[in-house]
Amino acid sequence: MKSGSRVFGFMSTYPRLSQLITVMMFLGAWEIVARFFVDKMFLSPPSRVYSEIDRVLNTKGLLQALSLTLYELTVAFAIAVAIGMAIGLSVGLNAFARRCFMPIILLLYGIPQIVILPLFILGLGIGPPSKIAFGVTHGIFPIILAIVAGVQNLKPVLLTSARSMGAKRWHIMRYVVLPHMMPSFFSGLRLGMTGVLLGVLLAELYVSTAGIGYFTGLFTQNFDPTRLLGLISLLAAMAIVLNEFMRTVERRLSRWRGND
Repeated sequence: MKSGSRVFGFMSTYPRLSQLITVMMFLGAWEIVARFFVDKMFLSPPSRVYSEIDRVLNTKGLLQALSLTLYELTVAFAIAVAIGMAIGLSVGLNAFARRCFMPIILLLYGIPQIVILPLFILGLGIGPPSKIAFGVTHGIFPIILAIVAGVQNLKPVLLTSARSMGAKRWHIMRYVVLPHMMPSFFSGLRLGMTGVLLGVLLAELYVSTAGIGYFTGLFTQNFDPTRLLGLISLLAAMAIVLNEFMRTVERRLSRWRGND
């Protein structure tokens, strides 16, 4: 019991070091399993993936595919944020709209998105528009639900006080609603970004001749785990960078909250 308490205390005191140790343990276990227990046709050790990352990047058309996927991801995420924020605020701030539309939003969110992919392909083709639209459907619902939840957590007394002091609707939105919903909003953005990335990659994986999803399927079909895991590592690094960027922006915009 005492040793467990000491370990927990160490992890609480040095969280970054604890995270590094966890990652190193995962990579070490992966290295051992890949080298001694799994056929190299199906799994490559991380040391080999790292040493051959240049071969991954030098794959013909891969850099262009990465640029295309980043473009689709950026556009889809921007659209999801714009629409999700408009719907979330409209539904969250209006009790009538919330009663009418929240059940419909939850119903649509519960539909497996992959089953409607053929509709996007039929309507928009196999080019970037269908990938962007499919990415939007994955990212918009977490943003809407997070914004509605954030608005619902707003204390009514704050709105009443603002109105009693003559604040206009725009001032209430700018100085009361938006600051207090920031934590929920950025949580929704991170979930939405992950959803958009998933939607874009799924669309590219199933119906595409370009993009990262296409190369993911290609490496899988060719039994090339080294390049497949290298590509997955690049995607993971990209997702981590985007997530940390979101966290940095959230901290800057929420400095007024202090230690609350």
